[in-house]
Amino acid sequence: MKTIRFIAALLTVTLAMNVTAQVVKRTEADKKKTDGRVQITDRQQSFFEVKEASDADLQWLKVIYRSLDLTKGKNPALYYPEEPNEDGMNLFYIILRNLANGDIPAYEYLDGKEIFDDDHKVNVGEELDRFYITHTQAKGSTEKNPKFEIDDSDVPSNQVLSYYIIERWEFDTRSNQMKTRVEAICPVLHRTDEFGGEAVKYPMFWVKLNDIRPYMAQQYVFTDDDNNLPRYSLDDFFKLNMYTGDIYKTKNLRNLSLMQQFPEEDDLKHAQDSIEQRLKAFNKDLWVPTREELQERAKAKAELEDGEEGEATEDEGTEVKAKKSTKRGSKATDEKKTTKRGKKTTKIKERKPKTVKASSSNATRSVRNRKR
Repeated sequence: MKTIRFIAALLTVTLAMNVTAQVVKRTEADKKKTDGRVQITDRQQSFFEVKEASDADLQWLKVIYRSLDLTKGKNPALYYPEEPNEDGMNLFYIILRNLANGDIPAYEYLDGKEIFDDDHKVNVGEELDRFYITHTQAKGSTEKNPKFEIDDSDVPSNQVLSYYIIERWEFDTRSNQMKTRVEAICPVLHRTDEFGGEAVKYPMFWVKLNDIRPYMAQQYVFTDDDNNLPRYSLDDFFKLNMYTGDIYKTKNLRNLSLMQQFPEEDDLKHAQDSIEQRLKAFNKDLWVPTREELQERAKAKAELEDGEEGEATEDEGTEVKAKKSTKRGSKATDEKKTTKRGKKTTKIKERKPKTVKASSSNATRSVRNRKR
C-alpha cells in the first residue's frame, strides 16, 4: 500500500510540474508576441548583433553612403507587402512599429555628420508629429519610456520609396579580411505637395542595423519572382549585400556629396564608377595571386595577344591582296595598251604606199635633169 501511495504521489507531482511548465511556456509565448510585434530578449539581441571592430584592429576604412531605390534590382523586397498580411510586413512597418513601442532607438539625420549617442536620439513623438503620422498614447506609456499606437492605415509605407544606408568597408587585421558592413539605415519619404509636381525627399531618422537586426531576422521575403519560396530574411538581405544602391557620398573632410563635387551628370556617374572600381581593386590587390590565378592570367594574356596578331595578319593579307590586284590591274592595262599598239603597228605595216601622180611639169624636169 505504501508503495502504491508513493507512486500515486509521484505521478501527481510530475503531472503538476508538466502543467506548470506548459503554463510558463504559454505565458512566455504570449509575452513575446504583442500586437504582431516580437519581443526580443537581451540574449537574442546579442546573438544577432554584429560585433564592430575597434579602431586599433582596423588597418583601412572607407565609409560609403548609398541610396537604395526600391524599384531597382532586388530592392522591392524591402517595399512589399505594402500592408501587413499573412506574408508579414515590409521593412518600414518593422522599423516604425518597434520605434513607436520603444523597442529600438532612432538618431537624428545630420546629412553626413551622424553621431549615434544618447545626445542625438530623436524624440519619437516629435518625429511622428513632424511627418504628420497619426498616433495615440499606448498602454504602459510613461514620460521616460513613451509608447505609441499607430493604425496600419496611418503608416505611410507607400511613401517610403528609398532608403539611405551607411556602408563601412573595413580591413580587419584580426581576421585579415576585407568586410562590408551596413552600419545604419534611414527611411526616406517621397512626398508631393497639393499642386503635384516632382516628389520631394524627406530623410526621416537613422536606425542602427544592430538594433533592428533581431526583428528583421524574423521576417522572410521574396527576392525572386520565379521562386515563391521566401528563402532569405531581411537580415540576410543586408548581410549578403543583395541590395542595389548608388553611391551619393563618401566621408570626406569638407562633408560634400558627390553631387556637390561633380555637378555634371556624366562626371557624377564617372566618379561613382571610379569609387566602385577602387573598392573592388583594393580588396583584390590585398592578396598574392595563387598559381592557378597566375596561369589563368597568362592564358588570357596569350589569347589576347594571339587575337591581336590574327587581326594584324588579316590586315596584312588584305593589303597584300590589294597590292596584287593592283599589280594585276596595271599588268592587264599594259597588255591592253601593248595589244592596241601592236594592232596599230600592224595596220601601219599593211598600209600600202600611196602612188603619187606626177604632173607633166615634173616629168619634163626629170628629163632635163637626166640630160644634164
